[in-house]
Amino acid sequence: MNFTNFLPAVSKEALKKIGREVRSWRLHMQIHLTFHELARRINPIVRGWTQYYGAHYRSLLHPLLARINAYLVRWIRRKYRRLRSFKKAHACWKRIIRQHPRLFAHWAWTPTFW
Repeated sequence: MNFTNFLPAVSKEALKKIGREVRSWRLHMQIHLTFHELARRINPIVRGWTQYYGAHYRSLLHPLLARINAYLVRWIRRKYRRLRSFKKAHACWKRIIRQHPRLFAHWAWTPTFW
């Protein structure tokens, strides 16, 4: 008896492609934008990825979404001089997530950045 197993999850190639696209956004360099403008730019794209690739096996997307959050923390640290230290940036991150829990589409899945 032959058994064929299939797990409908995002492929490694698709993750690499998505990762390249996230890197190409250079989010941490967009310091002329506000947090809401960044959300408006990336939410439709990230929402599409999470709906398409995360329909069956969400946990494979968590590292990618955490990496987007890491870029957003780098953006905070570059934009605001007073938040350059990691400790202050982390406190700001927690405050933003508490005040605006649905600002970014992927925060419903991964609000942390490590």
